[in-house]
Amino acid sequence: MLSSSQIVAVEQFSSGSALLGAVLAGAALNLRYIGIVASLIPLLHGLPLWTKLLAIHMTGDENWALTMTERAKDPQIGAGFLIGSGCVMISVWTLSTALGALVGSSFGDLERFGLGFAFTAAFIAMARGLWKGTGDLAPWTASFVASFALVTAQMPTAYAILLGTLTGVAVLLLNPRRKVPAQ
Repeated sequence: MLSSSQIVAVEQFSSGSALLGAVLAGAALNLRYIGIVASLIPLLHGLPLWTKLLAIHMTGDENWALTMTERAKDPQIGAGFLIGSGCVMISVWTLSTALGALVGSSFGDLERFGLGFAFTAAFIAMARGLWKGTGDLAPWTASFVASFALVTAQMPTAYAILLGTLTGVAVLLLNPRRKVPAQ
C-alpha cells in the first residue's frame, strides 16, 4: 500500500529536495509506528510470536485506528479483528488499485471532482474515532497549531507533523490532571 511516508518522500523529491531529505522525511513520519505498535501490547499479550508478528505486519493507520476505536467499546476486540481488518484493507487496496490502473486515467484530473481532500478526510475520520472527550482538546489543539504553523513557515511536511505530534505529547504529559489508561 502507498503509505503516507511514501507520499511525503515523493513530495520531497518533487520540491527539489535531495535523496537524504526524502529519506529523512519518510523516516520521521514512520516514527509514529513506534507508538502504534506500543499501543498494541495489551492487545497482543499472551499470543504466540507468529501471531504478534502477523498482527504488526498487517497494521496500518486505518485498521489500527478502527481496532482501537472498537476495542474502546469492547475490550474483547483483539488481534483477530486487527488482522482481519488488515486483510480487508489490503484486499480493497489491491482491487481499487487494479481498477484505478484500468479506468483511472479516463477521469483526468480528480481535483475537479473534489477528491483532493479524500486523503485528509480519511485521517480526520480516523481521528474522530479516537476522540475520548474534552481532555483530548489541549494536546490535539497544540499538535494542530504547531503542525499548521510549521507548514505555514515552509517546514517540510514530515518534520512539521513530527514536531506537531511531539508538541501534543508534551502537552499531554505536562497535564497534571491526565488519567493514565489501565493496562
